[in-house]
Amino acid sequence: MIQHTDNIDKKHIGGQKNGTLARLLRYVRPYIGVLVLSMICAAATVMCTLYSPLLIGDAVDCIVSKGRVDFEAIKNIMIKLGAVVALGAVFQWIMSTCSNYISYSVIRNLRNECFAKLEKLPLKTIDGTSHGDIVSRIISDAEMVCDGLLLGFSQLFTGIVTIFATIGFMLSLDIKITVVVVILTPLSLFVAKFIADSTFRLFKEQSQVRGEMTGYVNESLSGLKVVKAFSREDISLGEFDEINKKYRKIGVKALFFSSLVNPSTRFINGLVYTGVGIFGAFSAISGGITIGQLSCFLSYANQYTKPFNEISGVVTELQSAMASAQRLFSVIDAQEQPPDRENAVTLDADGRVDIKNVSFSYTPQQRLIEDFNLSVKSGQRIAIVGPTGCGKTTLINLLMRFYDCDSGEILVSGIPVKDIKLDSLRGEYGMVLQETWLKTATVKENIAYGCPDATDEEITAAAKAAHCHSIIKRLPQGYDTVLTDEGALSQGEKQLLCIARVMLRLPPMLILDEATSSIDTRTEIRIQRNFEKMMKGRTSFIVAHRLSTIREADVILVMRDGNIVEQGTHEQLLAKNGFYSELYNSQFAAEG
Repeated sequence: MIQHTDNIDKKHIGGQKNGTLARLLRYVRPYIGVLVLSMICAAATVMCTLYSPLLIGDAVDCIVSKGRVDFEAIKNIMIKLGAVVALGAVFQWIMSTCSNYISYSVIRNLRNECFAKLEKLPLKTIDGTSHGDIVSRIISDAEMVCDGLLLGFSQLFTGIVTIFATIGFMLSLDIKITVVVVILTPLSLFVAKFIADSTFRLFKEQSQVRGEMTGYVNESLSGLKVVKAFSREDISLGEFDEINKKYRKIGVKALFFSSLVNPSTRFINGLVYTGVGIFGAFSAISGGITIGQLSCFLSYANQYTKPFNEISGVVTELQSAMASAQRLFSVIDAQEQPPDRENAVTLDADGRVDIKNVSFSYTPQQRLIEDFNLSVKSGQRIAIVGPTGCGKTTLINLLMRFYDCDSGEILVSGIPVKDIKLDSLRGEYGMVLQETWLKTATVKENIAYGCPDATDEEITAAAKAAHCHSIIKRLPQGYDTVLTDEGALSQGEKQLLCIARVMLRLPPMLILDEATSSIDTRTEIRIQRNFEKMMKGRTSFIVAHRLSTIREADVILVMRDGNIVEQGTHEQLLAKNGFYSELYNSQFAAEG
């Protein structure tokens, strides 16, 4: 299939980090009650933390000189201090619990929305984006957003409250020293803002490269046997190393800028502490404040500057979180499969299919199907043959409306497919593809995937019809055996389960796209006999490379470059001595 360029990022509507933050906060709205409780506890924690230095200062002032210590007053202060510290710890635990609950709930909802959106996206969008990159968005990027939210809720608000509360406590002690602290503060904010602006772009690029790396690893793991078969391990490692180097380069840059925050703000904080110490000492000498109040002021200087370090770190994390959030929102904002029309009908198919003047291409630069016409009667078996890339599977994709025609129309039972409810249309087809897909579940659940209400007897009958009952019985738990990618089934045995899945449903129309390509010849002959029974009275579209399997088809369509070049029965086409005859004889000679 042609690779498409209609990827998720090109569908992204958002873009600005401010808009991304506002949008992310809307996901917090359902948890506003928990958020308010978290903020109250944060404020209470800060008040307890800031009240402690006042008590310590009072205790210092109780020590006047050698032999003049008010132990009774110090004892009462220590009891009060212990109660305040314990209360602060309780409030901090409640705040952390609330923050964790909000963050993980928001990310759960975001992931659910992203995954639900994937189910609604047209296949051309999914095909145009690396599957590993999509996995990276939903897993890794969501984790980055969660970490950013946790820090935001647990440290950002606490830091802001600490700053303003500390100013209030300092003002109550001495206005002049407080002014010194406040004047020096903006230096820290300017430094943090400059670094934050630089890191946002770098973290966004880092997220993109991380998605590229995940996509490559996913691709390499799925094709590891091919890599080993062609001895491409060293080349594959080299290609991965190039991506890894790119990730390291952008990661080092992002880390360098983000790591500037802490030492820069600590330097500013050192200036603040020095200023408080000098002015406080002179004030204490002149009798403006007591020694205990000076120690209290020095403690507040640390308390006041500490949130700036934390907030700077939080801002850096938020840059990474916003970059990751944009990648999540790009999935959510991607254009969905067009909804059913208002007057769309539920299909009760009689098997007739008409294709009128259909043209289709995956990319505008390369035309694939041009002015395609076909009329299929109820119960007919239509075989579609032709060289690779001629449009056989593409025609199946159009029948199932995995893709929509560029022009022309397809009618089922005389109704244009765009006027039929999509679920209803696809529910009238039973499809067996060349690529097997089994979910991590029991054999029984996989066979009943399209009919979850099927009884055990019906599932067993379908498995027997597909000649996989004996294979299933040999499994450790029979029909209750859980299948995984590393399971004990071969590719051909997995294909038999896929065939059983369709035999259980038996809809009025069938699509068999190289359905027996992974099955041995002896089993294929037995399956073909069952297919004969299954197809009787049902309209069937059969894509096949082995032309010997479609001799009994009512009509054989011979495709070449997106057009039907010949059509007729097997005998008629051989008698024409045309392209089909050439294909058949070359295959017969090859098999011989």
